[in-house]
Formats: sequence, structure tokens, C-alpha cells
Amino acid sequence: MTDPSPVSPAVPPIEPPAVTSPVLSVVVPAHNEEAVITRLLSGLLDGISSGELEVVVAANGCTDGTVAAARAVHPAVRVAETTTASKIAALNLGDDVATVFPRAYVDADIAVDTAALREIAAMLTDPEQPLVGAPAMVVDASRSSWPVRAHYRIWELTDYRSLGHVGSGIYALSEAGRGRFGQFPDVIADDRYVQELFTLDERRGGTRTFTVHAPRTFRALVHRSVRSSAGNAQLRSRSGADGRTDSVATAPGGSGMKNLVKRVARRPLLWPDFAVYCVGYVVPRILGRRKLARGQAQVWERDETSRT
Repeated sequence: MTDPSPVSPAVPPIEPPAVTSPVLSVVVPAHNEEAVITRLLSGLLDGISSGELEVVVAANGCTDGTVAAARAVHPAVRVAETTTASKIAALNLGDDVATVFPRAYVDADIAVDTAALREIAAMLTDPEQPLVGAPAMVVDASRSSWPVRAHYRIWELTDYRSLGHVGSGIYALSEAGRGRFGQFPDVIADDRYVQELFTLDERRGGTRTFTVHAPRTFRALVHRSVRSSAGNAQLRSRSGADGRTDSVATAPGGSGMKNLVKRVARRPLLWPDFAVYCVGYVVPRILGRRKLARGQAQVWERDETSRT
């Protein structure tokens, strides 16, 4: 068995373009992200040509040093502020400030480099074609406990990961793609909401990667997954109302779970991992539904273990 690894596949370098105007807008919603915002911005701005990227940090309800840290990274970073602590409010604020398409929406706690952003921008340049895209996702579980690593070994085998998965930390839209909806609606799972607006043929995946840092403990994993499960349940209840294409059909449930069981059944060494995965899958679903039923959709479950 091998653990998820942050090692990127070997791909040829992408040379910086000759820039006269930005080739991509990057909107970063940030709520109290002082611990990670410098890491993100330094990585995505390293080696850029002057004016190549338009970067907007949408600081929402921050009570720490996020704003100062973001401004200190690079002159290209613009910071917009709102006192409302809401990712959706931040995304809409970022849209109000950003001027360029394609446009990427990037979580503050991931890691992505300039080359990955250049590749995605190049895939989404046709302003008439509604497209969504993202670099390939790598989960870094190197500092996580064994149950967390076991969970992600199985998660990598799900239909959700293999069938047009974009989002989970970063997604980018062509101009026509962004025109598929108005303001971001008040949903828990903005990335899943956006993904479901596009057919598989309208989704683009890069060869370059971005890195998501896995929770260090299984308790933290379950805690974070509750929000994801609540978001999926919320979207399921809205299904068909917003022009979404495949709803949660590619999630690891229903036929997706049957497919996953078949894959794992052929690999006995993964059976212990699958038992762990089932706990990390079922418990958050139960708690997520309970969260929605109690009207607690806006209570944010954030993993702090991966931010240190």
C-alpha cells in the first residue's frame, strides 16, 4: 500500500508568456488565514511576469493578521475586505473586484504554483465556450495518522475522483462558464455547486497539480467531512433548480459506492482501509443531515490541524 504523496508527475516546463495584460484572475477568499496565506500567495506568484496574474484576496471577517500578511507578499496582490465572515460573501466580493477572465477561485489553505495556473488559463481562453477546469489534485497525507491515510487511499478510488472531478480547493472558469450563474448562491459547497453546472465534456483537468493538506487526525477528518456531507445534502435538495448537470451522481454513494466496493474487493490489502473509509463516510453523512435539520448550515467546521 502506498500513501497519498505530494509528488507531482513529470511534465515539461511552461515558459512565462509575454504579458501585456493579466492572463488570469485569482480570487482567494480568506477568513483568519494568517497561518497559511503567505504560503499560498508566495507559491502562486513565484516567477510570474509583471502583470501576468490579477490576484484578489477577499478577506472576510478577519480578526488576525491575514490582511497585513497578504499585502506584504507581493505588490500584485489586491486585498478587498468585508466584515462579514462568509466564504460566499467573499467570493462575491472577489468577483466585484476582479476584472479578468479566465478566473480561478482558490482556497487559502492549498498550495499551487504559477505553472499550474498558466496551464489552466491556457485551457480556458475561449470566451465563448463555457468551461470549468482545475489542476490535478494531490493529497499530502505525509503528516497524517494511519486512519487518515487509509481513508484517502480508498477515496482516490471513488467515481467522484475519476469522473471529471474539479474543485476541492481550486477551480477556474472561462468567461462563458462564469456567465452560467449570477452571484454565488448561499450554499455550503461552492466548489461542488459549480462543478455540477458543467457536463463532463465541459470540464478540463490539468497535468500540473495542486496540493491539499490532509487533516492530521481522524477526528479532524470526520469533523471537516461533516460540512462536506451537509453541503452535498443541501445540493441534493436543490437538484434541478439551478441547471446542474449530474447532481451528486458521481459522489461515492449509490452506484458510485457499488463501483467502489467492486474495486476494493479485488484488492484484499485494501480491506482494512475500506473499513476505516466506511466510518469516515457514514458518520459525517449522519451528522451532516442532522446539521441541516437543525438549521446549522452556517456553522463552519474547519480543520486547524492541517494549517500548522
